[in-house]
Amino acid sequence: MQPEIVVAICSLLGTLVGSLAGIMTANKLTTYRLEQLEEKVKKHNNLVERMAIVEQSTKSAHHRIDEIVGREE
Repeated sequence: MQPEIVVAICSLLGTLVGSLAGIMTANKLTTYRLEQLEEKVKKHNNLVERMAIVEQSTKSAHHRIDEIVGREE
C-alpha cells in the first residue's frame, strides 16, 4: 500500500475519533446542564406553590383580623 494512502486513512480515523469524542463530551455537558436547569425549575415551581399557599393564608388572616376589629368597634 502506498504511504500516502496509509497517512490519509490514519488521518481519517484520527479525525473521526476526535470528532466523535468531541460530540460525546458536548452531549454529556448539555445533558448535565439540562439536569441542573430542571432542578432549578423544580425548586422555583415549589416556591411558587408555597407562595400561593402563603397568600391564601394571609388573606384568611386578614379576614379574621377584620372580623375582630369589626366586633370591637
